[in-house]
Amino acid sequence: MGKKVFVDLTHPFSAEIPRWPYFDKPEITNAHTMAKGGVLTQKITCTMHTGTHADAPRHVMEIEFDGRRARYTHEMPVDAYTGDAVCLPIEIEPWGLIGPEHLDAACKKVGIDPSELEGMVVCLDTGMHRKFDDSKEYYHYSCGTGVEAGRWFVKHKVKCVAMDMQALDHPLHTAMGNNGMTRMNLLGASGKPITEEYIEKFGEEAYAEFDKEVYIKVHGQEAYDKKFGDLEAIGNWGTWEPCHKLMLGNGIVGVENLGGDLGKVSGKRFRFYCFPLRWYLGDGCMVRCVAEIDEDDLNDVPDVEYGYGGSIPL
Repeated sequence: MGKKVFVDLTHPFSAEIPRWPYFDKPEITNAHTMAKGGVLTQKITCTMHTGTHADAPRHVMEIEFDGRRARYTHEMPVDAYTGDAVCLPIEIEPWGLIGPEHLDAACKKVGIDPSELEGMVVCLDTGMHRKFDDSKEYYHYSCGTGVEAGRWFVKHKVKCVAMDMQALDHPLHTAMGNNGMTRMNLLGASGKPITEEYIEKFGEEAYAEFDKEVYIKVHGQEAYDKKFGDLEAIGNWGTWEPCHKLMLGNGIVGVENLGGDLGKVSGKRFRFYCFPLRWYLGDGCMVRCVAEIDEDDLNDVPDVEYGYGGSIPL
């Protein structure tokens, strides 16, 4: 065995960091400077869901599935985001919806049975971390998870899921599409809303997965209730971030925008470390994610390089 090494799985933070479409720009200023006061003291103002960060249940719901009030960051166990881990390489087409078939295939590829995942941290390597940028490609057109992936994580009793994408859900399950009180239905590269672009590419039936009204129109109310009824029963909009809610509502926390040198541990088992602030009534928190792994187990890939503002250069 080689020596243990630490691999950074975090995107760098700066005032210019790529951020979710309606998040505020981080403001970084200082109270003291070396030239004036002989010390450097800085202040940061930003949304805590910027860059690589962890979500707590209260971020997306009021009630968890066991009936308790959804927990804040300080109410989660100190090791909620930390533990034995495996990084699953996900093979999927651009803008694709990750389902159980992709997760099962990834487990088979790395030689782990899904039944072994109980209590583990599962990291997903979809390749999106290599596209981290202020771009439609990273935000609008990312692949992502949904209701079926959420149920898969719950079924296999994983502890935490860390994803290298813009969110714990496919972008069309978020307010970038036609979901949520803050719904934006953003314009895509063609100038049409991304919901229309998706229908043109994959068809209305495929799109229905992301839109409550369309799902009911295509499949009927009974089918909708069968698929999303448990979410609706505790006051949730079924197609609005269902993977978030199925995970967090069952005590499985999540990390978004996993990055850094993820390629070095893709397909490997390791120890995953991630600790949010001990923030009373926090809904989520920027984090530093690190893998501890045997040096001999590292994949032989180049160190990741970041450009201006922490983006990945083309």
